[in-house]
Amino acid sequence: MSGAAARGGPAASGDVIELRVHGASRASAGQVLDLPQVEQVAGDRSGGFYRPARRRPGAGGAGRVTLEAYRWGDLPAGTVARTLSLVFLLPFMLVNVAIWMRPPGRGSDVTVRSLCRLLALTLTALYVLACAGVALDLIAWKCTASPHCLAGRTWLSWLGGRPVGLRLAVLALVPAGAVGLLWRASTRPGRVFEAFRAPEAEVSAHQLGTVGRWDSEPLVGRLRSIHVAAAFATLDVTLLAARAAPGVSAGTVALAVVTGAVLVTCAVLLCTPPLIDRAATDRRLDRITSTLRTVTLVLTVVVTAHVLAGPAPWREGGGLPGYDMILTWLFVIQTTLLAALGVVLLCRRDRGPGATPLLGLGALAMAAAAISLAVAYSAELVYRVADFLDRDAPTGEAITAWPPRAYTWAIFGFFRAVLITLVVAGLVTLLSRPGRLRAAAAIVARDHPDPPPDAEPRLRQVRKAVARARFTEILIPLAVVYACLAGIGTATTTLGRMEVWPGDVIERFAGVPADLVTFLIAFGSWVIAAVILGLVLGAIFAYRTAEFRRHVGILWDLGTFWPRAAHPFAPPCYAERAVPELARRITFLVESGNAVLLTGHSHGSVLAAATVLQLPPRVSRRVALLTYGSPLRRLYARLYPAYVDDEALREIGARVGWRWLNLWRATDPVGGWIFSAHRPAGPDPAGDPATAVDRRLRDPAAVVAPPGDSVPPPIEGHRPGESDQPFIEAARELVARLREPPDPPDAAG
Repeated sequence: MSGAAARGGPAASGDVIELRVHGASRASAGQVLDLPQVEQVAGDRSGGFYRPARRRPGAGGAGRVTLEAYRWGDLPAGTVARTLSLVFLLPFMLVNVAIWMRPPGRGSDVTVRSLCRLLALTLTALYVLACAGVALDLIAWKCTASPHCLAGRTWLSWLGGRPVGLRLAVLALVPAGAVGLLWRASTRPGRVFEAFRAPEAEVSAHQLGTVGRWDSEPLVGRLRSIHVAAAFATLDVTLLAARAAPGVSAGTVALAVVTGAVLVTCAVLLCTPPLIDRAATDRRLDRITSTLRTVTLVLTVVVTAHVLAGPAPWREGGGLPGYDMILTWLFVIQTTLLAALGVVLLCRRDRGPGATPLLGLGALAMAAAAISLAVAYSAELVYRVADFLDRDAPTGEAITAWPPRAYTWAIFGFFRAVLITLVVAGLVTLLSRPGRLRAAAAIVARDHPDPPPDAEPRLRQVRKAVARARFTEILIPLAVVYACLAGIGTATTTLGRMEVWPGDVIERFAGVPADLVTFLIAFGSWVIAAVILGLVLGAIFAYRTAEFRRHVGILWDLGTFWPRAAHPFAPPCYAERAVPELARRITFLVESGNAVLLTGHSHGSVLAAATVLQLPPRVSRRVALLTYGSPLRRLYARLYPAYVDDEALREIGARVGWRWLNLWRATDPVGGWIFSAHRPAGPDPAGDPATAVDRRLRDPAAVVAPPGDSVPPPIEGHRPGESDQPFIEAARELVARLREPPDPPDAAG
């Protein structure tokens, strides 16, 4: 236990501890407990347990209920710098999430993991090529050869007139430094909480029960070595392609063969999950991957020296030789991998009766979004630097000319995918609106029968809120539509190899003027810049503004909930600490003679569910679970079918003796029911305890202003409601059930 825990100590034996776990809002401990003064009793500033500074009666009525809050909000992102880093690491984070969205069953598990890891490797290569496009193509090859570009730029003028090999060798330090920066950032200590590990024989065998029990650092170390090796090998390929343009020498061929062997080895290692996913105690592969990384670093030094000292004359003018071809082939590989992933997922998806449409295709949508965003980032970086270098060029004379055609096609593809997706989303919104409004009207009529005539404006607001909340079910098909369009956009970048521009092709086959297409591409470039700026501002406001944080925090929390199993440069996983820390705290409280009412709002309910699966039966028999605004069934069961399914949810209920209540509102766009949309009026004839878990709350409580007030109650939606009467009543019911004699040990869970 930490020093804070020692100071706070457990509650008196026989108490019920109401342990609250907040959601993605990252609220303060005082807000979670609805108290002005709290004190920390365990943990640290990033994730800690808090109690009221002074005791007060809790939800349990007779007897004592001690409130306690677990605040984990600063584990995914705490400082502004760390939050902003998530914006630029977003493609890495998305492709890492994709590997956890694989469908259930072992038939496609190895294939999906391999494809996701190969796609992650292409993102690293694209990262290097974007940096090389700026440093080697735009600056070393073009700008330093132009007096106009060097004019007024003292930071570059010292390279003017220098040999081409020297310019390339010096500025190759920029992409090498960028790789080193990511390498250094990814090796910072993770948030693994090793002070507690549940006994292996007593935790759930379900995959959701493994959350937080990963020892992922060995795997991340292997992936890191492979990605660093591939990154430097990509830089080597770029330099060697430029060196080979005037004529191929024996030294160039030999270095190219070694570099190709390195890249092939990286891909082969990623396609063998039984090797790469070895247990933490098996360090044989660690030596292989670290040796591969060391060999590549030495190879990069040799390649740079070869470029610097090679006697063959350079072919100057135009763009960096071979760069456009390498970039285009990378896009071809990405398109092929996305298509293969889509085929595998379509073949393995559930086609049984009652299966959710497009279930299991989340991995494709997420991987395509990662690729699309990474391509947009890279293209925008090159375009903005080109604009900067051309800023003072004479009229009609562009110093850097155009960036590679592949980037132009990439911007065109991204803009087209976003535009068509927005049009489809608009049409779907309009077409689905009548049906959603009819369903909303039925819900409102059931919740508020016989309303007074003056309540009609408020009723319309409630119906619209319910209809908007039901739009969540449409987001997954829209994401798949965007994934297909993004994949097509990546595929069209290969047209750059035909030395044609998008405007020329569109004008020839569609009759749209090339100037209009060129304008749209330039506009699309600024749209990408606006998206990136919006993400940066969103990250800043999410850190500084609690209300705004509630809307965007779910993205970071969903992305960093899963360990780094596909991309080692993705942000660290906070569940590796949060879930074991919760399990340890609950075990400590129960073994001290207390019972625990575990409550979780929104994403906090996911942490709570994973925690219950790790509690030994002797502990879970003294635990009750209250979830509200929970996305377990509505989002997680659809996005992560291999980890959240009916079997896992029923095991959670059985482990706590079905002392589980789930509160949800029809106006909530995130949370929903777990087992059944409506609790039956009487006992379930089949005796299924799962049917008594879900309770839908009327929201708002009334559509007219109560006596003594001038406005009707607010529409709560996804907001937490620990102070609301339904929550208090549900907590009291569960506390009363906890105070009943415990089940015998052989009947637990």
